[in-house]
Amino acid sequence: MSIYRRILIPVDLTDDSSRVGERAKAVAAVFGAQVELLHVVEFVPVEPMGETLMPAVAIEDELVKRAKTRLAALAESLGLAGAQTRVETGNVKAEIVRAAREREVDLIVLGSRERHGLSILVNLTEDAVLHGAPCDVLAVRVGGRGGTS
Repeated sequence: MSIYRRILIPVDLTDDSSRVGERAKAVAAVFGAQVELLHVVEFVPVEPMGETLMPAVAIEDELVKRAKTRLAALAESLGLAGAQTRVETGNVKAEIVRAAREREVDLIVLGSRERHGLSILVNLTEDAVLHGAPCDVLAVRVGGRGGTS
């Protein structure tokens, strides 16, 4: 029995997403695991109680539509065109952990940026996922000095 059968790859759709996807793809190949790409649209309306509610909903729908297109393109560029892709809306940290639980994944592969100074005190996505995930988490160093191959 393989250690990793299902791998979740949450991506932010920046240039670093390809690096994270490549690492996850390599791990999946070793273990013969299925992969699923996830992007979370975190949208906060400027005036949540104002008259802009309808435009905010339309904006969120447009963000989700664009994210689906970009996520499918990323999957194809990684050679994962057959992999499942999901775009969710909500809190990024909570949605990643929720998706991992729902999909019963064995490993989450996500990007991790180097932090210095006061940024160390900020609860970033990778920290929240690491502590809330129901499975193993592999953090791929992206950006900065560690992000170059």
